[in-house]
Amino acid sequence: MKLRTGLLLGTAFLTGVAVGPASGPIAHRLGVDLGIQSALAQDAGRAETYRLLTLFGDVFERVRAEYVDPVNDRDAIENAINGMLTGLDPHSSYMNAKAFRDMQVQTHGEFGGLGIEVTQDGGYIKVITPIDDTPASRAGVKSGDLITALDGQTVQGMSLNDAVDKMRGPPNSKIVLTLHRDGVEKPIEVTLQREVIHIQVVKSKLLDDNIAYVRLTSFNEQTDSGLRQAMAKLQTQAGDKLKGLILDLRNNPGGLLDQAVAVSNDFIDHGEIVSTRARHADDSQRWDAKGNDITHDLPVVVLINGGSASASEIVAGALQDHRRAVLLGTRSFGKGSVQTVIPLPGNGAMRLTTARYYTPSGRSIQGLGIAPDIEVAETRTDVPHFGPEKESDLNHALRNQGGTPADSGPPKRDDLPAIAKDIPNKPPEGFPAFDPAKPETDFQAVQAEVVLKAMVAQKHAATP
Repeated sequence: MKLRTGLLLGTAFLTGVAVGPASGPIAHRLGVDLGIQSALAQDAGRAETYRLLTLFGDVFERVRAEYVDPVNDRDAIENAINGMLTGLDPHSSYMNAKAFRDMQVQTHGEFGGLGIEVTQDGGYIKVITPIDDTPASRAGVKSGDLITALDGQTVQGMSLNDAVDKMRGPPNSKIVLTLHRDGVEKPIEVTLQREVIHIQVVKSKLLDDNIAYVRLTSFNEQTDSGLRQAMAKLQTQAGDKLKGLILDLRNNPGGLLDQAVAVSNDFIDHGEIVSTRARHADDSQRWDAKGNDITHDLPVVVLINGGSASASEIVAGALQDHRRAVLLGTRSFGKGSVQTVIPLPGNGAMRLTTARYYTPSGRSIQGLGIAPDIEVAETRTDVPHFGPEKESDLNHALRNQGGTPADSGPPKRDDLPAIAKDIPNKPPEGFPAFDPAKPETDFQAVQAEVVLKAMVAQKHAATP
């Protein structure tokens, strides 16, 4: 089982807080002033804070003394901390020591469990996507499924961390998942056998006419190196005659920010890749490309959909703004916030939303997502969804603010191949249902190949 984490700052781990006199920039940040009116206002604010902390203490003692069953103090306090964080936005949360260790294992790209990316949704556990070649994907678990029970026990009232812990376990042990699926009236029960999950984050193949296809399933510590290795292998298979690349970011829920920057840098020679804006200007950052296009300016088509989130949106947004790639598919998820993991010595860690990120043109993706240059749906008919489908549907979702106007849309393209206007926006009637074993049934990928070949021809025609 893989707990879906937010976009993490791989190196932004805070180890402690120094306490001392408020002076200089710190005093300015804390709003400290020697004026009498400011001091009185500060005293009033402190008094209210102390009153609320006393209220918390009163509730805690009442729970300890009068709840129907004995309550573990650590559990009660950790639940309170998690409630404080999860009430801020959908991606801030508390991780106990075990969950923190599990998260660290996940970023390395290997963990034990079922192989599902999940989040919490309306009291249930929602499947973001099953990871390829894992017990979950082989059993037919689908993106958008709601897990309503584990081994017959409802997940309502269960925290996301507890649900993940329950789904994890020793290899070869079994667990029964009860699923609610859109369009299916009765609950679906699947029995899964746990195994060690080795995430293959990069999958690649050589298509006809020396077209490279690379799929990134997540952004962990292995993603950029895996991409580079895949491109080198495909270049060799093509006899150093690769003509173009389809980069598939569909259903990629994101991961590490530094990996998103590294992958973007593999295609962009210069200019901004992404910037983050925090509450305090001193904490805002910007990342620029370092002049290292590993494809040597090959035409690129990027596939995105509603399951493309976070780090995937950074890459898609950067390549779109620089006109380095043509985006094809459907609008992405819209997670435009950065989470910093702050270790709490001896007590796990907190995942705290600390910034919004912005594409090179200044767009905030938060709640809006990335709109493709060529819109192509996966299926002919819209499938009804049960519960939130986009970031903006989640409770306590952050507002989109601070960037270019929200209604400005993506940069207008005047460089698309002529065939782009003839690409159908959905499969024709009678088009076969998608079958992972039959690439020709992947309508979006088929159209991406059509567009890419036109881009290759257009480039050759422009070459003297």
